[in-house]
Amino acid sequence: MTAATDHLIDALLTESRQAGAEAVQIHIEQHTAQPVHFEANRLKSLERSESQTLALWVWREGRPGVAVAAGAVPPAVLVEKALAVSALQPPQPAYLQPGSVRQFQDWQPPIAPDDLIPWGEAVIASVRQAFPEVLCSGGLSWQQSVTRLVNSQGLDYTYHASALEVGMACEWVRGDDFLAVGEQMRLATLTDPQPLVDRLCQALTWAQGNVPLPPGNWPVLLTSKAADLLWEPVQAALNGRQVLEGASPWAGKRGQRVVHPSLTCRQEPHVPLHGCPFDDEGLLTQPLTLIDQGVVTCFYTDQYTAAQWGETSTGNGFRPGLTRAPFPTLVNWWVQPGTLTDQELLHQLDTGLVVDQVLGGGADISGDFSVNVDLGYWVQGGVVQGRVKDIMIAGNVYDILQANLLLGANAQWQDDTFTPPLLVERITITGPS
Repeated sequence: MTAATDHLIDALLTESRQAGAEAVQIHIEQHTAQPVHFEANRLKSLERSESQTLALWVWREGRPGVAVAAGAVPPAVLVEKALAVSALQPPQPAYLQPGSVRQFQDWQPPIAPDDLIPWGEAVIASVRQAFPEVLCSGGLSWQQSVTRLVNSQGLDYTYHASALEVGMACEWVRGDDFLAVGEQMRLATLTDPQPLVDRLCQALTWAQGNVPLPPGNWPVLLTSKAADLLWEPVQAALNGRQVLEGASPWAGKRGQRVVHPSLTCRQEPHVPLHGCPFDDEGLLTQPLTLIDQGVVTCFYTDQYTAAQWGETSTGNGFRPGLTRAPFPTLVNWWVQPGTLTDQELLHQLDTGLVVDQVLGGGADISGDFSVNVDLGYWVQGGVVQGRVKDIMIAGNVYDILQANLLLGANAQWQDDTFTPPLLVERITITGPS
């Protein structure tokens, strides 16, 4: 950040104190993105965007107030607005952390659009060499961000991060049959595009023919993309605030087995491209083993939640928005992979359904879900027979994870979730008779 930003921070701290604020926190987010878009196998657009947002939090007489600016705003105006909001609020603890000046980074050299374009074109050309009729759309975006957190207790943390976001989708229209497959990746730099091509072509190969879904109850293999359906309610059940309020089904079950013993789930906040070194309250994040071989070992908390239990925060206090109070939030979700290869999982499945993409919202904290299968395959004798259409899957996440399940070795990142494929029971499959 520039010297002008340093001057602005000093002015906000000084004017807030002079106006009677006993505690001050400043949160600044800067983002730069250079996306390259492809549509229908052709380059569509090049863009560049930059943004900066600042949130000023003040506490006067214990009452919090906040003002947010997305452009150049005089410090006095921000302080005045924040204090005006403070006058309307009930007293709340500030929970500011003492600290020093620290710099963190997960930073890679920038990638110019001139390098991104041929990479995207190579992916499209390789896919269309195998499947000439498909239309490929998507893009690559080199993104950089700077997060700075400063408070009146001397803490001044800055985090520099960068990553290349890649997403590519293939559409295949055959008469009245429409197929869409997609893959996404987060990279540090441009690497061999062949793994992305292989994943897209594998999905297209398996989906070349449509087959009916035989009646009956069948086991289901959830790929890494579809397995993410299971994890949102599990993360919610481990949220300390949900436990504190009695909304979690695992409240009071610390130290007890709640899922199958093959499951170990962690937070790994220092993984390159998927981490964050500190939370929005100024605490350093830390690796957490939340479920160890099926047993709940801890809940993740912010400072307010931890204080109710007489504990220290796990460093998971993040604001859902710059004007919102911190709430326990995971940095990422890491599911320990198993040992079975993809082919071995298909052999174990023998006869059943592979779910690769789903449509619709997942389960809430109750664990119940019912979603449409956007891309699924029928397997018989351990061999994919073709795509199945117009089906739904439903069930309860907690019941599924307590039953027998097998985990694959080929775990992949889906946004900020690292999960292997899972072979599960107790999923209801519905479709046309």
